[in-house]
Amino acid sequence: MAKALMIQGTGSGAGKSLIAAALCRIFSDEGLLVAPFKAQNMALNSYITRDGGEIGRAQALQAEAARVVASTDMNPVLLKPTGESGSQVIIQGKAVRHMKAQEYYAYKQEAWKSVEESFSRLSQDYDLIVMEGAGSPAEINLLSVDIVNMAAAKMAKAQVLLVGDIDKGGVFASLYGTVKLLGRDARHIKGFIINKFRGDIEILNPGLDMILGKTGKPVIGVLPYAVDLGLPEEDGLALTEKRMTGRQGAIRAVVVRLKYISNFTDFDPLSHEPDVELIYSRNAADIENADLLILPGTKNTVKDLLFLRESGIDQSIRRAYAKGIDVMGLCGGYQMLGHRIFDPLGVESEHREVEGLGLLNIETTFEAEKMTCQVEAEIREEYWNGYGSFASGRSLQGYEIHMGRSTGEIALFSCRRLSQSGDSHGLDGSRNGNCWGTYLHGIFENNSFRRSILDHIRTKKGLEPLGTFVDYGRDQDRAIDRLADLVRTNVDMQFIHRILGL
Repeated sequence: MAKALMIQGTGSGAGKSLIAAALCRIFSDEGLLVAPFKAQNMALNSYITRDGGEIGRAQALQAEAARVVASTDMNPVLLKPTGESGSQVIIQGKAVRHMKAQEYYAYKQEAWKSVEESFSRLSQDYDLIVMEGAGSPAEINLLSVDIVNMAAAKMAKAQVLLVGDIDKGGVFASLYGTVKLLGRDARHIKGFIINKFRGDIEILNPGLDMILGKTGKPVIGVLPYAVDLGLPEEDGLALTEKRMTGRQGAIRAVVVRLKYISNFTDFDPLSHEPDVELIYSRNAADIENADLLILPGTKNTVKDLLFLRESGIDQSIRRAYAKGIDVMGLCGGYQMLGHRIFDPLGVESEHREVEGLGLLNIETTFEAEKMTCQVEAEIREEYWNGYGSFASGRSLQGYEIHMGRSTGEIALFSCRRLSQSGDSHGLDGSRNGNCWGTYLHGIFENNSFRRSILDHIRTKKGLEPLGTFVDYGRDQDRAIDRLADLVRTNVDMQFIHRILGL
């Protein structure tokens, strides 16, 4: 059985995901075969594995950090909130059904079986499992239905480290309170990590001694507040800041900040380009003065489409298109740009038919089966005529996650859908003048394609094309190394080795 180390937090946003990713890279550097594991994740950012399963995007990043192929066993339970009415429940990569909170609590025994099965398989194939908790392990009203924090730690016989966010204030109260509320289960916590510290460490040191005295558990690391790590954020909390790049770029890329935005990390590669200013906004002035306007994915296409209409944002999008601004839709955003959306089975809402924005000549019908697959696509150059410089047949990598199927003028990409039952070949993407859309998540991670789109916009603005592109994959790997170095430098790794028996 593999050894297990678990990172829990005093609350959401404490930094569990990135610290787990850093430890995956550190132990991989030491020659261990490492796998990440989060028993249950609640997130709208997801990733599709090679076999067509859906997991949290954070576990995919952790697998990348560990230099292993992501699998559904690394996140056996994924909950994708669909609003205030509940979540879509995904078990070992496959959507089961939509459940409200009480329904899911009644289903927990089945979910727990999948957690045990997945961990058992990973434990047989890896030397070390780096586990991640969720929220706080001391939510006393939820302890009886916990399958992700102490229940998972006890199943795995994991050594637990508890992370507290000092930037929010009250870190010692959070650490102490968590230990006291956990009671006997606190014995599994071996040490604390304080995250996001800024200031004079000498002022903090007396507190480190005091918390040891009060809990019997040492602070084994104090991580400095790190600005712009260059790694994807796990959830939409990151979007409370409108501007995701500090510079004034030659190209203003504006992502419409939908209420149910999902997979917003699709646009991170744009923020790595030296000439791009990436903005998330609902402001009419931002939308109507963009150079590239993007409608992102959403967990509830119909609700977000109605939100655009009720708020008047739909008119701003139409005005942007009429001005010649390049408009792009991805997944749910792609569906919204069509003429109509049909939902005959009530898959997403009580609305059986909704009028779209009408900028693309497509219609979408929601079906019961969810499309989840990795995709190899080839550009069909003739359908991009007058829009950038694309070589016909150039290969792209991406993945699809959606409930609807679109029909109409669809011709931008010739696709081979991997691990997809039925017809694995087909077409994707539609274009109408300066508006285009696609189902291909990860499309902007294709370096030359991304630069071709940006250089097309530069040319429209009378600027010289840059021609060269940022290697996003290499940037990501270097960012993981920087994160690992930060943790290696500021955390007592000898302590961690000792508690793991390494």
